[in-house]
Amino acid sequence: MLSSSYGKPMGAAIKWLVKVMLLGSLGHSALVPAATAQTTIESVRQRGHLNCGVNSGLAGFSQSDDKGNWRGLDVDYCKAIAAAVLGDHSKVDYVASPRRERFESLQSGNVDVLVRNTTWTSARDSSSGLSFVGVNYYDGQGFLVKASRNVRSARDLNGATICVSAGTTSELNLPGYFSALNMTYKPLTLETHDETVQAYLADRCDTFTADMSSLYGVRVLQARPSDHIILPEVISKEPLGPSVRQGDAQWFTIVKWVHFTLINAEELGVTQSNVEQMASSRDPAVRHLLGKEGQFGSGLGLANDFAVRVIGAVGNYGEIFERNVGSGSRLKIARGLNNLWNKGGLQYAPPVR
Repeated sequence: MLSSSYGKPMGAAIKWLVKVMLLGSLGHSALVPAATAQTTIESVRQRGHLNCGVNSGLAGFSQSDDKGNWRGLDVDYCKAIAAAVLGDHSKVDYVASPRRERFESLQSGNVDVLVRNTTWTSARDSSSGLSFVGVNYYDGQGFLVKASRNVRSARDLNGATICVSAGTTSELNLPGYFSALNMTYKPLTLETHDETVQAYLADRCDTFTADMSSLYGVRVLQARPSDHIILPEVISKEPLGPSVRQGDAQWFTIVKWVHFTLINAEELGVTQSNVEQMASSRDPAVRHLLGKEGQFGSGLGLANDFAVRVIGAVGNYGEIFERNVGSGSRLKIARGLNNLWNKGGLQYAPPVR
């Protein structure tokens, strides 16, 4: 019999042994304390570059040229995260993530962050194992038609055949919209975005439906963009934004505040060209943002002035928008909902203080 003086430590040892016996069949990893698991920021820094999941080719958001140079709104977000974490916006490996494989790519660790025109929904933010950090583009579903069809409104699509990509929120939104209007439609569902676009161009359907941003991207790539019309109706909410794996609070917070940094920078008038000069500003809000006062960066586990490198690399949110999809781009998309909150839009970031 164990003496009472050793009862507690021996009892703890016996409990540990029982735990080992019960968990042995689960493999060694079941016994490794969670604290020893490598965090995402540790993995990125050890690797020396960020693995950023993007669309393989969406005009204005993520595209690469024949030399492998990537550009777009989502691409600039990848660069901003790399600048914040690694101090160098060029240290990014852009991982083309097909629609059907994008969530698995993030969950498996193949990518560190997914910045791929993906709609924030309840299911994706829960059972799919993703955590969305914010909205970098407020979008909505629409319809693209050929001008020759003389269709001017979605209400003219009763009985129409509609090209739509399988497994998208666009496919899910159609029944509710047409039912509410007491209209019918025939879906032509195709597996990939490219197949869906080609079916539309080949007149296999009357209209192509997708996020408005995608419709703008398809139209601008045609030989005669004016031959294609985007109908005025927006039939859904499609908040697009970066997402990370659940379970890594620090990484979630870092990516979230990179996004907020870009928005706050625009609101405060900090740009790619003046960020170095603004670092000497007397405005407390600017000084906190740029790490001259407070512990903004160090509180995140980053350099305290990480925002200077982020803004110096890609500019503020407004500059990113206008350069890639807005007035300075081929798409010419109006800011609309993506304007700042004090200019009639929805883009709003908590203050740095």
